[in-house]
Amino acid sequence: MKPDVNDGKPRTAARNVRLFIILTGLVVAMMLVSLNSGLIRLDPLEVIRTLLGGGTKESAIVLYDIRLPRIVLSVLVGAGFAVAGSILQGVSQNALADPGILGINAGAGLAVVLYIVLFYGKIQYAPVFALPLAAFLGAAAAAAFVFILAYKQGKISPVRLVLVGIAAGAGISAAMLFLTYRMNAYNYEFVKIWLSGSVWGTNWSYVLAALAWVAVLVPYAIFKAGRLNLLNLGEEVAAGIGVGVQRERLKLMTAAVGLAGSCVAVAGSIGFVGLLGPHIARRVAGANYRLALPASAFIGSILVLAADTIGRIIVQPVEIPAGIVVAGVGAPYFLYLLLKQK
Repeated sequence: MKPDVNDGKPRTAARNVRLFIILTGLVVAMMLVSLNSGLIRLDPLEVIRTLLGGGTKESAIVLYDIRLPRIVLSVLVGAGFAVAGSILQGVSQNALADPGILGINAGAGLAVVLYIVLFYGKIQYAPVFALPLAAFLGAAAAAAFVFILAYKQGKISPVRLVLVGIAAGAGISAAMLFLTYRMNAYNYEFVKIWLSGSVWGTNWSYVLAALAWVAVLVPYAIFKAGRLNLLNLGEEVAAGIGVGVQRERLKLMTAAVGLAGSCVAVAGSIGFVGLLGPHIARRVAGANYRLALPASAFIGSILVLAADTIGRIIVQPVEIPAGIVVAGVGAPYFLYLLLKQK
């Protein structure tokens, strides 16, 4: 088998296997740290006993009803945002592309807020599994608006894409704030925390709602990685070897929008995961999307898990939303990339 060459560095099959073993180990290690973190402390032995069915009733409630759903949701959301960002960067050939920066997360958020308002301000009566669908429709509308305006002379302008995305996101966020005035106090508090990017869905129903989208769209994106590689050779080259450029772009964009929308529905707008995850993945796995997409999924999961864990323990008993923790790293990195753009 020929070695896979990325960024001038030969990648053998053994090296690739080693990389994903390390990434899997990091995800598992971060999950164990998160299980033992929080206002109610569970020592490692207590966690193991509870997982084996021998813990106390209190530890079982903390572990199975609160922490495990939150941890699994963090893994799904991190993978979804990172893969969505990787697809967007590949389709637009813009290293700054991210669902949050391009206003896609904001569109999904507006749809969810509208959904809450339509249910007479009573989120507890809104079907959980309908939230990702509502978010997908909002995200799709925002993505279509941004990409249409970013088109210039038959192609997407990278700088125009970012500027239109930021402007669209700001306008949509203003509309969301206006809608919050129609909510009761309970739902206003919920939306305020949710919009800041809090992994609030500590319930297995939210995990299943996200899983239904992530478990389908992430493998689909990886399956389409070869097409994404070809699109990155340029439209003329891809079309010349028989790739339906516009059709493949639409399919990949739909997958990215579905991932971003479903993740926003259950965890709010956690920005910059779709920016940081793909960039780190390309550094460790190379430019080949067959490796970069699954690596992005692992790295995104690690980022959100770490951010949620840090947010829960840094200023106890108050929790800092994961979105704020990620933004503390992602915003400076985005400015650094922006300054590098010609």
